[in-house]
Amino acid sequence: MDYEDKNHDCSRGCIVDRDDAGALRVAYNSGCCKLADFDWLAGIDDDKYKDLYEVRFKNTRKGIYRNDSGQMLREGDLVIVEATNGHDLGIVTLCGAVVLRQMMRRKINPETYQFKKIYRKAKALDIERWQEAIAREHATMIRSRQLAANLGLEMKIGDVEFQGDGTKAIFYYIADERVDFRQLIKDFAEEFHIRIEMKQIGARQEAGLIGGLGVCGRPLCCSKFMADFKSITTAAARCQDLALNPQKLAGQCSKLKCCINYEASTYIDARKNLPDAREPLDLKDGLAYLVKTDVLMGTMWFSFDKNNMANMFPLSAEQVIQIRELNRHGKKGDSVIEKAKGGDDTPEFVSAVGDDSISRFDKAGKRRNRDRDRDRDRDRDRGERAGKEPQEREKTDRNGENANRGDREGNRSENGNRENRNDRGGRNRNNRRRHRNENKA
Repeated sequence: MDYEDKNHDCSRGCIVDRDDAGALRVAYNSGCCKLADFDWLAGIDDDKYKDLYEVRFKNTRKGIYRNDSGQMLREGDLVIVEATNGHDLGIVTLCGAVVLRQMMRRKINPETYQFKKIYRKAKALDIERWQEAIAREHATMIRSRQLAANLGLEMKIGDVEFQGDGTKAIFYYIADERVDFRQLIKDFAEEFHIRIEMKQIGARQEAGLIGGLGVCGRPLCCSKFMADFKSITTAAARCQDLALNPQKLAGQCSKLKCCINYEASTYIDARKNLPDAREPLDLKDGLAYLVKTDVLMGTMWFSFDKNNMANMFPLSAEQVIQIRELNRHGKKGDSVIEKAKGGDDTPEFVSAVGDDSISRFDKAGKRRNRDRDRDRDRDRDRGERAGKEPQEREKTDRNGENANRGDREGNRSENGNRENRNDRGGRNRNNRRRHRNENKA
C-alpha cells in the first residue's frame, strides 16, 4: 500500500488503509496522539492491577477500563468497551504498572472507582461501522453550526465525536454565558437521528482538541501533555520583565500562553534577593535611576537620565544595597564615571535592536565576496563606458560632417534652381517685348 493511500487519523492516533482484499487495517500510531504518555515502566508486571488498561478515543478523551473479556490485550489493540448507551470502540494505549501512575495523577482510587468494562477485541464489522461514523463527523459539525446560528445561540461548536456504534454523538461547544440548548437538542435529534450529548469546554481545551504548533516550533502544550489548566495573569509576565504585548503573550486560544507560568516561580524567588530601587541612587555623579533589571543574573542597570536608556551602567545587587545604606546615612555613593575610566570590567549590555535583521545569519566571508563582486562589476561597467566614449564621439563628428555636407549641397541645388528660374523668366519677357514691337511695325 502506497503512502498516499493511507489515512493518518491524528485525532485518534492511528493509520487507516486497506489490504489487497479490500479489508480495513488500522494501526496504532503513538507519534501523533494528543496527550500521549510514555510507558517508562514497560516490562514491569503488576499482578494486582494487571486487568486495567488505558483506552483512547478521539483527541484528548481517554479513560481507564477493566478487561473482563479474558482475552490477552496489548498496546495498539482495537477494543469494544462499555458506554452509557450501546458500546464504543477505542485503542489500547497503556497497560501494566504505568496505568496505576496514571490513576494517581487523575486522583482515581482503584479500590472504590467503578471501572467500565472491555468487552472484546474489535472485529472487521465493528471497524467498518466505526469508520462510517467517523466519516459523518465533519458534515455533522458544519450542519450543527448552521442550526445553532438559526436559533441565535451565542455558542460555538468546536468538534463532534461519534460513538463507535454510530448511535450517539458528543458535541463540544464553547460559550461565554449559559446557553439554553433544549430546542437545539431537539433539532439535532430530528436532523441526525442519533442520541445527543452536549459538552462545554474552554478555549484552552479547544486548542488542545484541535492541536497545532506554537511560536517555539513545538506542538502545543495543551495538546501534548497538559491536562490541568491553571489561571495565568499578567503578574507572571511582569515579574519576568516581559513586554505586555497581547500579540506576543497570547496563544492560539487567544488566552495568555501557558508557558508564562513555567518560569514565573524561578523569577519570583530570584527577585527576593534584589533590593527595592524605586527611589534613585544618590551618587557623586548625580542621581541614578533604575532602567533595567537582569533578574537571574542579579544585575541592575542605572542611568542618570530616567527618560533615556543611553549611557547605562550596571551595579550588582550587593552594590545597590551598600549605596542604599550610605544614602540612608546622608552619604553619597562612589563615582561610577571614575571607576569606568579606571578600566574596571563591567558586564556587557546586549540590546535586542537588530536581532530581526534579515541578513543577520549571513556569513561575513560571503558578504565580503558579494561586495568584491559588486565592485568588480561596477569597475568593468565604467571601463566599458570609457572605451565607448571616443568611438561614440568619432561617430558623432562623422555624422555631423555628413550632415553639413548635405546641407551645403542642398543649398547649392536650391541656388541653381533659383538661377534657372530667373533665366527662363528673363528670356520669356524679352520674347514678349520683341513680339509687341513687331506687331507695332
